[in-house]
Amino acid sequence: MLAIERRNAILAKLSMEGKVVVSDLSREFDVTEETIRRDLEKLDNDGLAKKTYGGAVKVENFNTDLPFHIRKQSNVENKQKIATIIADMIKDGDYIMLDASSTALNVVKAILHLKKITIITNSIEILIELCNKPDWTVISTGGTLKEGGLSLVGYQAEKMVEGFHVDMAICSCKGIDAENGVTDSNERDSEIKKAFFASATRKVLAVDSSKFNKVSFVKVCSIGDIDLIVTDSDPGEAFKEILERANTSVVFEREN
Repeated sequence: MLAIERRNAILAKLSMEGKVVVSDLSREFDVTEETIRRDLEKLDNDGLAKKTYGGAVKVENFNTDLPFHIRKQSNVENKQKIATIIADMIKDGDYIMLDASSTALNVVKAILHLKKITIITNSIEILIELCNKPDWTVISTGGTLKEGGLSLVGYQAEKMVEGFHVDMAICSCKGIDAENGVTDSNERDSEIKKAFFASATRKVLAVDSSKFNKVSFVKVCSIGDIDLIVTDSDPGEAFKEILERANTSVVFEREN
């Protein structure tokens, strides 16, 4: 196994378990503990983990992009909850845009039973997921492949999106905050999401509860620009009041 593959595997474990132990990783990957310590030091320096005595813990860095295959393994249950809620809003024959988030991929998997859906996406994973869906129209934005993100971004993708209009655009983000609005970690992702929202009748933000009251690097839009926020749990009365003032609806799974 290459060092980068081992570090990605460690990141995946951190994403799912929250912490790792040097001795356990050494046995799992059949390398010396010193090798694991160098891996953890690299992840720490990159802002992807925080070294501790004997191991490392997960960090929530809202300005750093994790590789897609790692992101899709984090908060899986919550993302599936969100996807199920959104799927119930989509019907046969709808035209939708989906960003390259792992939540958007879950939405696609939840609507595979529907007929004659038209999807426009910048997600390589969604394109692969739908490669054998004969009764759907699947349109790629084109653009520049983003390293590690399995997404297409850039001017060409944004210009392509401007030529279409859809029933619903579904995007995720890295943070949502009353003062700063909806934010993401880099400009290229932010711009394609802006283009998606500008081309949709209904603008839907799919965001898990950990992103509330968080701010990332680049503003995507104001809260009032979003029609509906779908999340996994109650965002609290204070934030619901902010959404109400912005005329933005919120839907979440209520506890029994």
